[in-house]
Amino acid sequence: MFAVTILGNNSAIPTPERHPTAQVVTFNDLLLLVDCGEGTQLQLARYKVRRSRIRHILISHLHGDHYFGLIGLINSLSLLGRIEPLTIYGPPELEEILRLQLSAAGTLLKFDLQFVALLPDKTGLLFREKDLDVSYFPTRHRIPCYGFIFHAQRHRRRVVPEQARAYEIPSAYYTRLSEGADYERKDGLLVKNDWVTLPPAPGKKYVYCADTIYDEDLVPHMQGADLVYHETTYLHELEQRAQERFHSTTVQAATLAQRAEAKRLIIGHFSSKYTELQPFLDESRPVFANTDLALEGATYII
Repeated sequence: MFAVTILGNNSAIPTPERHPTAQVVTFNDLLLLVDCGEGTQLQLARYKVRRSRIRHILISHLHGDHYFGLIGLINSLSLLGRIEPLTIYGPPELEEILRLQLSAAGTLLKFDLQFVALLPDKTGLLFREKDLDVSYFPTRHRIPCYGFIFHAQRHRRRVVPEQARAYEIPSAYYTRLSEGADYERKDGLLVKNDWVTLPPAPGKKYVYCADTIYDEDLVPHMQGADLVYHETTYLHELEQRAQERFHSTTVQAATLAQRAEAKRLIIGHFSSKYTELQPFLDESRPVFANTDLALEGATYII
């Protein structure tokens, strides 16, 4: 399964009904936590997400509503007996913050806490695990901020058995074929790999656009995505405020999804000034019809 579960969909100030930003991306048995606002570990428990299966945590930037829940979660994982390594990806300053918090409390973790720094204005692959590529790209916010691309794709070629048999290739060699190898027969004929295989099937793509002003430079990163998450802190009547605070509106997020030819858009990071969320859909769907609210507790299949 490839899916995203929303744990928090609010911006800076929590409300009784909505929590700061946090999501869990599930890829088969692999869990990845994306941002970790205040109260995230309670949301993990509420929606029965198995914390022990989280292997990677990605922090988009250092505004508190995106990481103030992190040190509490890390401490709880240790208290619960975790011994497997945990890798955190985030701005360089985050490692110093976490180490200081742990040191000040005299906390010795029972697991290895690994850290990978996201470099300003860079784009690139963070890691590949179990046919899932995770990469990052910069967004335009008041401080360095990053979005993430989760691309599930098979890297092995697809063997065409009928073709392979026609060239007298033994089935025991099919794994090598899937890895791109050619095959040399006993009679000296070199069977080229692309004679008996097909390229990997197209993969699925989820793009997480963290806090950002309206920025058309994001379109290439969102291009053709099966699912895009984009912030909509404000309704469009507050476009000027959004620009001043380096956030986006409903119409702006929907416009980017439309220009990127994305298949589906979910919107979140709602300002706490709003109590009703239906107006966000009312403004977004006329621009990009396949838009949904990022509702807490909801899981969106990619």
